[in-house]
Amino acid sequence: MHWIQDPIRELGSRRNSKQNKQVTIDMKTDGPGSLALITGGAGYIGCVLAPILLDAGYRVRIFDVMFYGDFGLDRLRDGLEVVEGDIRAVPPDLLDGVYAIINLAGLSTEPAAEYHPEANHDINFRAAVGLAKLAKEKRVRRFVQASSGSIYDVGAGNPEKDIVHCEDSPVAPFRVYSISKREAEKEILGMADDTFTPVVLRKGSVYGYSPRMRFDLVVNAFVLSALQTGRLLLHNGGEMWRPLVSVQDAASAYRLMLEAPEAQITGQIFNVTNGNYRISELALRVRNKLSEIGIPCDLQPDYRYQNLRSCQASGKKIAERLNFIPRVTVEETVQDLAGKIRDGAFPDLSDASLHNIRWLDLMEGTRKKLGYPNSVFNLNVEQLKSVRTAASNASRAVASEQF
Repeated sequence: MHWIQDPIRELGSRRNSKQNKQVTIDMKTDGPGSLALITGGAGYIGCVLAPILLDAGYRVRIFDVMFYGDFGLDRLRDGLEVVEGDIRAVPPDLLDGVYAIINLAGLSTEPAAEYHPEANHDINFRAAVGLAKLAKEKRVRRFVQASSGSIYDVGAGNPEKDIVHCEDSPVAPFRVYSISKREAEKEILGMADDTFTPVVLRKGSVYGYSPRMRFDLVVNAFVLSALQTGRLLLHNGGEMWRPLVSVQDAASAYRLMLEAPEAQITGQIFNVTNGNYRISELALRVRNKLSEIGIPCDLQPDYRYQNLRSCQASGKKIAERLNFIPRVTVEETVQDLAGKIRDGAFPDLSDASLHNIRWLDLMEGTRKKLGYPNSVFNLNVEQLKSVRTAASNASRAVASEQF
């Protein structure tokens, strides 16, 4: 894995970190063999997507501020070019030689967006649109924008509105995160022309294992809770709906956007989901699969109202137009995650970085202790690195005290 400290100065120099010598790369301009840039590529989906693209023959450049660290890329050490930086300050040379951009950078959930609404707007809207504009200026051919099924959210307790939405259904996002995502979609898709192919993927809630693991996503959280507490807590009695998709299938959908005929995807939105599930039904599926492998757990419904997301999305368009059918089921993932947890794949399950909001809380607390006056979202790369290192040390210290 080749790290670049000064991306503007060094992007033209590719060095093999294992052999430490200059290498020459065949600069193919489209499809496998070409250069794909993944912004936010050190995150939950990016750490699954990057090896898929490498295995398919792409050259891969990662651009990430490393808010949660870079450990998810460790197993790809000699295959990637990694540039550490903020999507709000993209060096133009970053896009040199790039055929396609997959923009995964941003605050990834409603709770994270509401944690700092201004940063959410700057990153999820302004920076995303700015990156697309720069891509078009630099003659990048394809731009794949990560969006979310949360755009269809009607809120819990609105059954008359909670229907299955297709991509051209009227939407009225009302939360900070989904508003920023929808506004970015409209601006980016409006740039489509004969030289630039933007496309949007609205993913359902993602589940499954990633080297940059998250246990704050509903399926993953259920599995961890079952093993740690023996129960699954159902807010609002589990009446909310969610479209779901595995992280492996989400990554495959992103790869497909690099290879599908441009005429079929340009200016388009595609939902990516393997189906819609009530949270109560999802909990039953998780419990049944865990029971089959000898892990008992109880359901604990909490009927007190909470203003939580509820939405449904159809995956029919991407199936019919591009023949894309998600393959990894909830049950397969439950068994896989339970096995990994039991086998010690996660050395410290109390690690705050496994839960985005816990990590944000720890990072902000650490930032204050180090005397930085600005929010962690407004630190430069070096300041953020120092806060991240101190926060990681603090998290490990807490874990060691528990043994």
